[in-house]
Amino acid sequence: MSVAVHFLPDDITVEAEPGELLLDVASRCGIIIPTGCLMGTCHACEVDIDDGNPVRACITGVPDGRSHLTINLYSDPTW
Repeated sequence: MSVAVHFLPDDITVEAEPGELLLDVASRCGIIIPTGCLMGTCHACEVDIDDGNPVRACITGVPDGRSHLTINLYSDPTW
């Protein structure tokens, strides 16, 4: 069962499969999330999911058992 992933502030929604990395989902629909190490240690790709918890998009997959997920993007001028 696919999950509707909604990216803010871009207001773009795309279907994704559970387990698919958030970074890959964003890239597939033309959203660029800054990256550094691609291993989760530098926190360059940190985004907020709809419950307000920050996650690292390079190591976090789309959760299973949900129909919708909102990702809040924010920018860090150092990246």
